[in-house]
Parts: sequence; structure tokens; C-alpha cells
Amino acid sequence: MNESGIEFEVAALLEQKQLHVTTAESCTGGLIAGTLVNVPGISSRFGEGYVTYSNAAKEKLLGVSHETLETYGAVSEQTAKEMAEGAARAAGCEVAVSATGIAGPDGGTREKPVGLVYMGCFCNGETCVEKHLFTGDRSEVRAQSVQSVLTLLKKMLEKA
Repeated sequence: MNESGIEFEVAALLEQKQLHVTTAESCTGGLIAGTLVNVPGISSRFGEGYVTYSNAAKEKLLGVSHETLETYGAVSEQTAKEMAEGAARAAGCEVAVSATGIAGPDGGTREKPVGLVYMGCFCNGETCVEKHLFTGDRSEVRAQSVQSVLTLLKKMLEKA
């Protein structure tokens, strides 16, 4: 196993700072959580994650506002922000990440093309959202999303 992956760096930072993380995933479908659990002992810092593929699940499990989803859509900066904040609240964690996007091959529009992913990171009361436009097939978009959200998480933890 490659123990130099970003998930190991994130786990070390979580341990060093004594923080707990949760995940809120749509387009990544659990891959962020699955990547984190590559790290032996992560259970002391990661207890649960949420796969909220439907809008109803985003509302029910994460408390994403129906108005946000109606106004901006599931794939939006606002939804990514509310997903991260809602996951932290639901899990009782200091840190949460979210990913919502269009992995393809269909589902894209001119305004929101395939490969568009918004990711959020909530850390100790501060939320940061990034917008990415990835290329490749469905699995490549999902894999790039995981790496980018873990990079964002690492950056936020380093500042914490």
C-alpha cells in the first residue's frame, strides 16, 4: 500500500490537531470516504460519512435548504457549502468535506457541463468552496474530485 498518498497526510494532520472529519458526497458516491479509510487507524478521526446522491437526501440528511436546491441547483457553490456545513453538524465533527458535480457521461448542460464539480470544506467554523472543471470519463472525473477535495482539506487543516 502506498502510505505516501494524500489521505495519509490528511490523517496525520487530523491526528496532530485532534480534529474529526466527516464526508458529504454526491458525484463521488463514497469515494472520498473510501479513500480516507485506506489509512489504518483512521476510525479515531473519521466515524461516518454521507452519500447524498438525490436532492431529497441532501435535504434530509444534511439539512441543505430546499430553496438553495431550487434556486441554484444541486451542482452549485451554495449547495457544496451547505453540504459541508450540514455534514459537520449532523456528525458532530469540527471538519467536513463535500463534493457535488456532474461526472457524466450525460447530465451536463451549457451552463453546467460534464466535469463540473463544486467541493466544500468546513473547518472549525470556516467554509471554503472550490469550483473545478475536470476532463475524462466518469471514473476519471470522480477520481480527480477525490484528489482535489483531499487537497483542499489538507490546505484547510494546515491553516487550522
